[in-house]
Amino acid sequence: MSVSNEVMSVLKRDYIYNLMLKGNRADGRSFDEIRDIEVKTNVIDKAEGSAWVKIGETEVLAGVKLQAGAPFPDSPGEGVIITSLELNPIASPDFEAGPPRENAIEMARVTDRGVRESGAIDLSKLCITEGEEVWIVFIDIHVLNNSGNIQDASSLGAIAALLTTTIPMERAGKGEDMAMPIKDMPLSVTVINIGGSLMVDPGLDEETVCDTKITIVSNQDGSISGMQKSGDGALTEEQLLKAVEMSCEKAAQLREVHLSNIRD
Repeated sequence: MSVSNEVMSVLKRDYIYNLMLKGNRADGRSFDEIRDIEVKTNVIDKAEGSAWVKIGETEVLAGVKLQAGAPFPDSPGEGVIITSLELNPIASPDFEAGPPRENAIEMARVTDRGVRESGAIDLSKLCITEGEEVWIVFIDIHVLNNSGNIQDASSLGAIAALLTTTIPMERAGKGEDMAMPIKDMPLSVTVINIGGSLMVDPGLDEETVCDTKITIVSNQDGSISGMQKSGDGALTEEQLLKAVEMSCEKAAQLREVHLSNIRD
């Protein structure tokens, strides 16, 4: 980091910290308020399922493709999930073309873990011939603009895309097409700690200067299917429990507002 960037980082942190002391955020939100969200589905004609999500000015595009292939040896009667995330250079001057970077791989894994560990997809229904052939579900997420909190936008986009997904049974000569067998709708909500105060859905500057960031993936029943912490700071037990409470509450609201009617 150059000297000028270091100075800007310090000034930015001081500005955000001083706002926090007054109970404010740079964009006027309360600490427990998520930015405005838009969700559009079926936006990619050639995908089996797709969604575009915008949280504040952060935009992601999620697509789902399916192909028949071999199952994993330890789960011969279950389908396979493969999740990837691409940080497109058009989304931020900090993103470079080339192989996925470590943070892109990490965000893909958090999204994948939420889908997998929650049992969001009934993988047994993706079995074509046990031990020989199953449906492989490719969840591909492309970041179109980064204004902070890519993780939560990706999580919401992945589930919205899965809810619109049709399994192309007829095309593959396997019978009649069927909807993706969805059993749960896990969603991540990210909470940051700045000077001892917890805030949901960090903007880019907040994300840059926070002491700690924790992403919590919760399911419809309030159970936790994933958690990822980053940053050098620590959370007290009380802060962690509060972060989980905030995350689960916000995830429930997101499901009700943005996912509940997708299959209607």
